[in-house]
Amino acid sequence: MLFMFFCNDKPDHEQLRLDTRQAHLDYLGSFKDRALAVGPTLTDDGQHMNGSLLILDLADRQAAEDFAANDPYAKAGLFESVTIRAWKKVIPAD
Repeated sequence: MLFMFFCNDKPDHEQLRLDTRQAHLDYLGSFKDRALAVGPTLTDDGQHMNGSLLILDLADRQAAEDFAANDPYAKAGLFESVTIRAWKKVIPAD
C-alpha cells in the first residue's frame, strides 16, 4: 500500500537537518526498493530545505507509522508536524 509522508520542519532548524542528513539518507537507503518518490521541500526561492515529501510502498498503516517514528530526522526532533496518508497512484499508470 502506498503512503505519503508530508513533514514540516520546525522553524530555524536547518542546521539540525544538515547535521542529521547523512543518517537520514542512510535510513532511506534501506527503503529504496519501496520508494516511489523521496525528497525535501524547499522555500519558495528554492534556496533552503524546509520539510520532506516521501511516497513509499509499505505493508500497512502500522509499518508507515513505524517508518516515520524511526526516521533519524524525527528522532532528532526536526519535524514540527508529520502527516501520513494512504495514497493512490493514478498517473502515470503502471
